[in-house]
Amino acid sequence: MNLLQIASLLIVLAALFGSVNYFFLRLPSSIGILLVAFLTSVAMLVFDAFLPDFELADRVRYIIDGIDFSEALLEGMLGLLLFAGALHVKLSDLRDQWRIVLLMATIGVGLSTVIVGAGFSYLTGMPILIALVFGSLIAPTDPVAVLGVLREAALPKSLETKIAGESLFNDGVGYVVFLVLIGLAFPVASDHATSGLADAAKLFFQEAVGGGVLGLLLGYLTFRLMRLIDDASLEVLITLALAFGGYELSVALHVSAPIMAVCAGLLIGDIGARHGMSENTRKYVETFWHLIDEILNAVLFLLIGFEVFAVALNTGYLFAGLMAIVLSLLARLVAVAVPVLMLRIVRDFSNGTIPIMTWGGLKGGISVALALSLPDSEWKPMILAATYCIVIFSIVVQGLTIGKLAKRVGRQPELM
Repeated sequence: MNLLQIASLLIVLAALFGSVNYFFLRLPSSIGILLVAFLTSVAMLVFDAFLPDFELADRVRYIIDGIDFSEALLEGMLGLLLFAGALHVKLSDLRDQWRIVLLMATIGVGLSTVIVGAGFSYLTGMPILIALVFGSLIAPTDPVAVLGVLREAALPKSLETKIAGESLFNDGVGYVVFLVLIGLAFPVASDHATSGLADAAKLFFQEAVGGGVLGLLLGYLTFRLMRLIDDASLEVLITLALAFGGYELSVALHVSAPIMAVCAGLLIGDIGARHGMSENTRKYVETFWHLIDEILNAVLFLLIGFEVFAVALNTGYLFAGLMAIVLSLLARLVAVAVPVLMLRIVRDFSNGTIPIMTWGGLKGGISVALALSLPDSEWKPMILAATYCIVIFSIVVQGLTIGKLAKRVGRQPELM
């Protein structure tokens, strides 16, 4: 199948499964599409087990294998999704929460990586470096999944900003940590091979700081250009050029493309919207990027549901997946609790901050894409199966219950 045929098929299926969810399941759109796609995939596998002559699952697997999920997300959709998500987070709101966002996107990611990696290595016998790679791809919360669910959860404003801001930044930091650990664990197969801690630190600085600087620079230049123009359609096109062009430029310069997209989106969504756009242009830009966000979310969650065909599921891997879910939740709890407790001496937090942020740290397509991008090894099938179990549990179970948890434990008036 060519690119146009694949895109057409995904759009048709996303629309069909979205309609099934609308009429029957009534779940939040992204979660509903994922669940319908996942159940459809499982039904095909069961059907194929009882009637193997039809080879239905094999035919679908052939199509899914033709879609490079890792490349489609990391090199295609991710830049647009992160840029769209950052547009809706205001710098004024983020400024009030910058300490907790910074600590969770750095110390939190590090703690989560170590806890999951060490625990998984102990439980499975996996070499510690490879287990730490698994910990790094599970450590970041997925901003696509988080922002999609937050729209339905009706959380207090301060908590929503903390979770949204942290998910946008820890995704980029987690990806850089993943690249560093891949270079250490698979030096031959990796494009980011590192010979020691000094090289690893240099790579981290180059990717993380370089991505942030490039994003702010491109965002500022785009803002200055848009101030000189009063044409809504052209200005929408300019923001699209920033998202596409900036992401590809980041890849070419070997700096973090996700961090670039977040920084550029934050600047355009706040300063650019207030000082560089007319009211009419703001409406055009917001509407356009909201639609892009919704459509790409639908396609992404559809793909996650179908990626079960790429996962080797057996009793041993399922047990490893269940253990990985527990480890992931424990690591998330520590990654939230430590920064919150560190900052409690200088500020107060709203009621239920730790449990809500722990349960609201959803994993998503980025973790699956990173797992699929791993070099082939004897441990890759187990890592992929465990990652998929965590992502499905996270989006379906945590995503559907975070709003109820917030109402139960966050009843007191929220604090800054």
